[in-house]
Amino acid sequence: MYAIVSIAGQQFKVAKDQHLFVHRLQGDEGASIEFDTVLLAENEGKFKLGADLKGAKVSATILSHLKGDKVLVFKKKRRKGYKKKNGHRQQFTKIQITGITL
Repeated sequence: MYAIVSIAGQQFKVAKDQHLFVHRLQGDEGASIEFDTVLLAENEGKFKLGADLKGAKVSATILSHLKGDKVLVFKKKRRKGYKKKNGHRQQFTKIQITGITL
């Protein structure tokens, strides 16, 4: 059984006991959260879409908040002496899917 759910503006294919890294979510570590924007669900070869998914939810637990790898942004214009170096580290939340209810 799996579902496609929208979490923080991105779509993820999730299954029970799966670990995911998503954009930073509000909540403390160990808190449980629910996502009600389920786009598709599959159970034993049968698919459900749209109106069939009224009240469907995916529940998860926040495991930790962390930062991703450093991303460097380097801009240069040749023969002009223009160089800019910038970078950032994206904020992520590690979650574990605890259940899918249809």
